[in-house]
Amino acid sequence: MTVTFKDVKADLLDQIARGTLRPGAQMPNETDLAEAYGCARATVNRAMRELAEEGIVERKRKAGTRVRMAPIRQARFSIPIVRDEIEAQGAEYRYALLDRTVQGAPDWLRGRLGLDAGQEVLHVVCMHYADGMPYQHEDRWINPEIVPGVLAADFSVNGPNEWLVAEVPFSDAEISFMAVEAEQGLADHLGCAVDDALFRIERTTWLRGSAITLVRLTYRRGHRMTTQY
Repeated sequence: MTVTFKDVKADLLDQIARGTLRPGAQMPNETDLAEAYGCARATVNRAMRELAEEGIVERKRKAGTRVRMAPIRQARFSIPIVRDEIEAQGAEYRYALLDRTVQGAPDWLRGRLGLDAGQEVLHVVCMHYADGMPYQHEDRWINPEIVPGVLAADFSVNGPNEWLVAEVPFSDAEISFMAVEAEQGLADHLGCAVDDALFRIERTTWLRGSAITLVRLTYRRGHRMTTQY
């Protein structure tokens, strides 16, 4: 039976969990581990690399690998498709385009995204519904110089969220979470009162240093976000 890197990783994690490999303990070198598991050194290397990326062990050149005294836990966020998010809850999804305009980038956006004076951007505002109830208000700015195909995209049926995830890769992202007070427009769209506290995610993505999009996603009252790490 061939030993895979997943087998090696699982066994090392089990030893760490049981205390056989204690916090701060020096890990055997890759050559010795490969001999012990009866596999190639490259197999062990990948297992150790994943353990290091997950914050379980610490690798230092010449000093070897040690079990971390306190494992680093990292929360990982993907860019979700809101349609999938709603349907996963067993609800019926509906989308509505509210506004789509090409305009000069406002000063605040140019400052945030590093855009040139006079540069045009696509501004899309839309709503997402779950079982006919307001779920998410999407206010998105897209840089057509990085995403030229977006100017021909039709967002009357499907939203920019789905289109961007399918069409445009990104290399970096910045995500902020905040509470905001509902202004009149948001209150009307999300079915709440003016000044109600709402949950908002603001996300900016880049491709090799150039901004792709900035989006503000504001959710109906009572929304809860859960992530695993």
